[in-house]
Amino acid sequence: MVSTIKVDIWSDIACPFCYIGKRKFEAAVAASGLPVEVEFHSFELAPDTPEDVEESHVQLIAHKMGVPLAQAREMEQHVLKLAHAVGLEFDYGQLKMTKTLRAHELLHYAKTRGLQAEMKERLMAAYFTEGRHVGRVSDLADLAAEIGLDRDDVVRSLNSDEHLSDVQADLQQAARYGIRGVPFFVFDGKYAVSGAQESTTFADVLTKVHDEKENAA
Repeated sequence: MVSTIKVDIWSDIACPFCYIGKRKFEAAVAASGLPVEVEFHSFELAPDTPEDVEESHVQLIAHKMGVPLAQAREMEQHVLKLAHAVGLEFDYGQLKMTKTLRAHELLHYAKTRGLQAEMKERLMAAYFTEGRHVGRVSDLADLAAEIGLDRDDVVRSLNSDEHLSDVQADLQQAARYGIRGVPFFVFDGKYAVSGAQESTTFADVLTKVHDEKENAA
C-alpha cells in the first residue's frame, strides 16, 4: 500500500505565482498518480495593504518597483502569459487589491469543515479571474456559501477573529522556516521547494519522497 505524501504549502491569495505554482504542482500530482495530502498555510506578502486600494494594479506595481507605467505593463503581460500557459486567464483590469488576512482566516475556517482546498481555489479564482473582492467579510461569506459553507456562520467566525491565531501560527512557522517569499512547498516535513517551479521539479520531489518511504518500509 502506497503511503500518502503530506505537502504543506505556504501561499497568499493575492499572489499570482502562488496560483500559477498551484496549477503546476497539481499537474505534477496528477501525473505521478501518488496519494498526496495538501494543507495550505497563511502568508501575507503585503500585510500593510488596506481593505480597499485606490491605485490600479499596474499603478501599484510601478510605484512599488519604482519603474515607469510602460515597464509595469510589460511585467503584467509577462505574468499573464505565464498564467495562460497553465490554463489561467488573469484579469488585471478588474483586480480588486486588498488585505488578505480575513481570507486566510476563512481558509482556516474551511479547513475545519474539510473544504480548505475548495475554498483556496474559489478565493484565487475570484480574485484573479473574476474581479471579486476578497477582503471584506460580506464578500468572503458569499464566496464561502458558493462552496457549501454556512454563510451566517462564516460571518460570525470572521467578525470574531475566530481563526486569527491559526493564521498567526502559520506566519510564525514560516518565519522559523525562513520563508520570505511564496509559494513555498514542504514535502513530508523534509524537502522544500520555493517558487512556481516547473511540474517536473515537483514530480521529481514527489518521486524522491515516495521512494524513500518505500525503502524505509
